[in-house]
Amino acid sequence: MKTNPPSLRVYAYAGCDTCRKALRFLQDSGVRHEVISIREQPPTLVELKRVLKATGGDIRRLFNTSGQDYRAMGLGIRLPELTVDQALALLAANGNLVKRPFVVTADGGWVGFKADEWKARLVHPVSR
Repeated sequence: MKTNPPSLRVYAYAGCDTCRKALRFLQDSGVRHEVISIREQPPTLVELKRVLKATGGDIRRLFNTSGQDYRAMGLGIRLPELTVDQALALLAANGNLVKRPFVVTADGGWVGFKADEWKARLVHPVSR
């Protein structure tokens, strides 16, 4: 019997407490998902563009602005000077630059973890 793959892809880092909370939330909520190590396999350009569109087009929202790589590369100053394509190429090449958890769905996605927001998106009440 063939099963459908999860429609939720979660890019996460095992050393990230927020990622661990998000993954625990998904497990506790019974939400099927696929976990991908963001450092070893950053999101693809297609996925980055999908989530960028879903989050309103603000490229800065996709960056881990508190990360060491972001600071070391001087992106706080450089990011406004980059084109969207240049910024997306940086994200696709370096998973440490991507805000996490980074969630990709069939029709969009989002970044970061706030339990209330995830619950509203993912946990639907049973219809009567």
